Amino acid sequence: MAFGLFAFAATATVTEPKSKSPAPIAKPKPKSITVASKADVRSQAFVVIDEQNSDVLLSKKADTAMPIASITKLMTALVVLEAEQPLDEELKITKEDRDIEVGRRSRLVVGASLTRGELLRLALMSSENRAANAVGRNYPGGIPGLLNAMNAKAKTLGMKCARFTDATGLSNGNVASPRDLVKLVSATSRNPQIREYSTDSEETVMVGKHAVEYRNTNLLVRKPDWDVVVQKTGFTNAAGQCLVMKAIIEDRPVVMVLMNSFGKHTRVADARRVRKWMESASDLAFAGAGTQAAR
Repeated sequence: MAFGLFAFAATATVTEPKSKSPAPIAKPKPKSITVASKADVRSQAFVVIDEQNSDVLLSKKADTAMPIASITKLMTALVVLEAEQPLDEELKITKEDRDIEVGRRSRLVVGASLTRGELLRLALMSSENRAANAVGRNYPGGIPGLLNAMNAKAKTLGMKCARFTDATGLSNGNVASPRDLVKLVSATSRNPQIREYSTDSEETVMVGKHAVEYRNTNLLVRKPDWDVVVQKTGFTNAAGQCLVMKAIIEDRPVVMVLMNSFGKHTRVADARRVRKWMESASDLAFAGAGTQAAR
């Protein structure tokens, strides 16, 4: 494990050296600073990496493959955008897109037409499954062609455990390890459309004659004190609540992968705990890297 950002101690005391002068000058009292050695991350699996130097700051089950739910849509968008298909081309929602969502509701009714760019935006910011499937169907070779490209891209990125079996993440066959997802987040953060679409706080689109408003599933993008570069949420019963993102914390690009959180708000609370932990550690100005590793 690499070390290079923070070192942690349960209690650190900073003292001034004794003056050798026969007439000592009055100095402020030494300051004692106490910081918890853990970030208290409660997701079942996670990894937090300082992208600037690749240091692993926090990890648990980082190499365990697990269902990734709608985090899948980051790879769907990356592959579609790299194919350079026109973003202004209109695509129609079909019965095939509706049928992937058994027991789920969507405001994208069959027959609605939106541009490829609009569909990608809704898939990333609001996790619209029909939107993701529609852009997948219209990929060269259809869904089979898309999945071949997604799995090939995963290998290119060095995602050792990753496998994709649909465009949306509704399939539990879509799996990856937290460490795999760090590579996906880093790759997608270099794409300007994915950065914009995934962090858009809200969007209104015309579905037929009706204006329909969508909001981002990650409330942190609406917080002025957060600088989120790219993000994606996910949920299925098998995957639990998931959140991946790249954010600027203490002037550093930090990638967080939080998987299988219990309860809708735990993933966001975990992100806040990680940030608070990093800010507390930075205040100590220690050298080295901290790690919370549970095996």
